[in-house]
Amino acid sequence: MTVGLPDPAGFPDCPVCAYVLTGTARLCSDCAGRTLQPLTDPHCPVCSQALAPGRPCGNRLCALPEPQRGFSHVDAVAVYSGALRDKIHKLKYDGAHGWAMIFGRLLVGWMESHPEQMSGVDYVVGNPTHSGRQPIQHIEAIMDAAYTEDVNRTFPLSPPGTHRLVKQAETPRSATRNLDEKRAAAAAHAAALIWTGDTADIKGATILLVDDVLTSGSQLQHVALRLRATGADDVRGLVLARVPWNG
Repeated sequence: MTVGLPDPAGFPDCPVCAYVLTGTARLCSDCAGRTLQPLTDPHCPVCSQALAPGRPCGNRLCALPEPQRGFSHVDAVAVYSGALRDKIHKLKYDGAHGWAMIFGRLLVGWMESHPEQMSGVDYVVGNPTHSGRQPIQHIEAIMDAAYTEDVNRTFPLSPPGTHRLVKQAETPRSATRNLDEKRAAAAAHAAALIWTGDTADIKGATILLVDDVLTSGSQLQHVALRLRATGADDVRGLVLARVPWNG
């Protein structure tokens, strides 16, 4: 830090940090990186799941050819654990809106520090929630914050209120469901999505699809397949948190 300025409070003490309103994406990302649980090495290059040394990934999606899997790969800011898990819940289920700003900074900070993964991306879009979701449309709130935090307009994010991918109807949630029910819920979710812009824009495009968490990747798969069916050439994933998963 610059001499004479206070140190950042550290994640998850963001609400009392001296930089809560003025911090940059890189500042907050670097600060959070000191306490967030990083992805385990080695990890799967497709789904970012931790791997046992010398063992292949146990996620069935990773063995599929990319046209069947839908997405090329998915990256994660951190592992879904501890304070990050708690604050995602605070936003998602309690409507604690202030965390959307912090998560928007973490996403933009990740993009800034991973230029090779961002190379060639034409659109950065959130995996949308329905307008009736309560207590908050958390993905839309995070994406709006990310646009605001990308002060140099480096990345192809949509301005607040102009999301390119939207969900037309509410569908069954996958939480607490068994695997078959989760897959059915993922398919129903994807079927409810529409591309709001000119569909010609998506032809041959590379899309970075953003979500809060990834477990098996089933929902990402179904959304990616829908985007590819509309004409996208490559769909990549980026999530705030990778849920440790045993298959």
